[in-house]
Amino acid sequence: MSRQVSQHPPSDERVAALIHDAAAAPSMHNAQPWRFRYYRGTRTFELLADFERAMPHSDPDTRGLHLGCGAALLNLRVAVIHEGWHPEARLLPDPTDRALLASVRLTGSAGDESDLGALYPAIHQRHSSRYPFEETEIPEAVREALGAAAREEGAALSFLTSWHLQDVLELIQEAEARNITDPGSDQDLAQWTRTNAPSVSTADDGVPQYAFGPRKRGGRAPMRDFAGTRHVAGRDAADFERNPQLALVSTVHDRPEDWLRAGQAMERVLLLATLKGLSSSFATQPFEWTDLRWPLRDPASGTGYQQLLLRLGYGPKGPRTPRRPVTEVLDIQP
Repeated sequence: MSRQVSQHPPSDERVAALIHDAAAAPSMHNAQPWRFRYYRGTRTFELLADFERAMPHSDPDTRGLHLGCGAALLNLRVAVIHEGWHPEARLLPDPTDRALLASVRLTGSAGDESDLGALYPAIHQRHSSRYPFEETEIPEAVREALGAAAREEGAALSFLTSWHLQDVLELIQEAEARNITDPGSDQDLAQWTRTNAPSVSTADDGVPQYAFGPRKRGGRAPMRDFAGTRHVAGRDAADFERNPQLALVSTVHDRPEDWLRAGQAMERVLLLATLKGLSSSFATQPFEWTDLRWPLRDPASGTGYQQLLLRLGYGPKGPRTPRRPVTEVLDIQP
């Protein structure tokens, strides 16, 4: 339930709390490629890309960076509504500033935005789960609700079936095979994984070893092994789903604003999925190779641009992964 809006601007402490919520968003390899600026006088947040946290090899066009920032923007909107304000959001408000991805001005009361505000409890419950899921099928009503959530943000969500699912799984295998022998992929993993981080308090970013999940022994679920060729003491192996439930998020166009919309759609879907009792993870491997991304589309429709691939199902919740201190990502201006 949203709080009653105050006529007074939020305190700096409340602003920091809103950014704490925004920064709980997922991002590729947990790089957290965002910064925020808040202007007290206009009650306006700015979301900025932190290009120093980009991945030149795995994400050369920064599409993945935009997806993560879009997810943080969705979290910010949800948190603002929960606080009782209306978030007046604009994407790419200044074409001359490549880093300025969005602005969010706090205006009036939240109004009729209860569906979005109701997602707030899931912000800090949602964590990527790299564990085996059950073979239990997601009910059609839940799938339809997740699809509707994506459409609210200007994207489409489609669950893969039959031969399309098989084709996508083969593309993921091809990407994984390439990554094994590709020096650039290995460098990205080395930079953004933490084999010396046994707890959430021992790192500020990246994927720590306790969140790697077990090594894949069998099954067809697309699981990236964040350990790579490194040995992680005490790590188990497990059989994953034989019938993984994968969903593609796509947009009509393929511009930076579409990437931001897809990121918002992704997070809206994930928050709703969390409230519905689902766990989730990502399969980014085929998106890291330009020639493998286009074949991911559904040949039956042949439309749209695939932006990301979600693995959804019933299974263990993932552990909380580290986040950068709010003081490092937030700048408050008069």
